[in-house]
Amino acid sequence: MKIKDFALFLILLMAVLVSGCMTVNEGSYMVSEDHVAVDSHATSSPRGAVEYGTDDRMMTHTTLADRKTITTVDMTIRVTDAAGAVDGISGLAVSYGGYVSSSSVYDSYRGESGTHKEGYVTVRIPEDVYTVFVEGVGNLGEVTHKSVNAQDVTEEYVDISARLGNLKKQEARLLDILDMADSVEEVLSVEKELERVRGQIESLTGRLNYLEDRTDYSTINIRVTEPRPISGSWGIRDAVSDSFNAFTSTVGALIVLVGYLLPLIIVFTVTGAIIVMVWRKVRR
Repeated sequence: MKIKDFALFLILLMAVLVSGCMTVNEGSYMVSEDHVAVDSHATSSPRGAVEYGTDDRMMTHTTLADRKTITTVDMTIRVTDAAGAVDGISGLAVSYGGYVSSSSVYDSYRGESGTHKEGYVTVRIPEDVYTVFVEGVGNLGEVTHKSVNAQDVTEEYVDISARLGNLKKQEARLLDILDMADSVEEVLSVEKELERVRGQIESLTGRLNYLEDRTDYSTINIRVTEPRPISGSWGIRDAVSDSFNAFTSTVGALIVLVGYLLPLIIVFTVTGAIIVMVWRKVRR
C-alpha cells in the first residue's frame, strides 16, 4: 500500500474513534437534558412526564417512561412456629413469581428460661408485586419491624444504555475498516482499538445486567422470631437464687468489714483495760 493510501486509512480510523467518543459524550448529554424542562408552560404529570400546553391541545413528552428503582425491605415478624413460618414465606415467594435467595432456622438460647427458634430468610420478588407480598408475610404473624429503602438508578441506567449503543456502533464501524485493511500493521492497529471498545462494551453490559436484575426483583430480608418461653418454676427458682446470692453477698461484706475493724477493736480494748486498771489503782 502506498504511503498516501496508508495515511488516508489512518485518517479514516481516527475519524471513527473521534466520532465514537463524541457520540458517547452526546448520549450522556442527552440523558441529562431529559431532566430539564424546556418550556416555561410545562407542567409535571402524575406519572413523571412533562406536559406542554399549546393553545387548545396538550403534548406529552416523557422524560423517563419507566423508573428504575432498587428496592430493599427489612422486616421482623413474631410467630409461634419459626420453621413453619420460614417454609410459608418460601412458598409465598414462589407463588408470586419470586425465589428464595437464602434461609436458615436455629435455636436461640435465653439463659435459664430455655430456648426458642429464630430464622432468617431472604427472597427476591418481582418489583411490581413486592408490596402485596410484604402484606402477605405480615399475615403470617405480628410485624414488629419494617423498613423500606428505594434507590433510584434511572439516570444511570439510561446513561449506560446510551453509551452501550454508541460503543456498539463504533464497533461496527471498526469492523468495516478492518475489512478494508491490506497490511498487517493496519490489521493490528484496528484490532487494538476493537479490543479496547469491546472491553468497554463488556464492562457496561455487566453493569446494565446487574441494574436490570436489581430493579426487576426487590430484595426482602425477613427475620422470624418466636415468643420467649416462660420458665416452668413461675419465678420461684429465680427468687430463691436471687435471695441466696444476696445473703452470701451480705455475709461476705460483713466479713470484710470485720477484717477492717478488728485491729481497731483490739487497740481500743487494750487501751480501755489499761485505763480501767490505772483508775482503780488511783482510787486505792
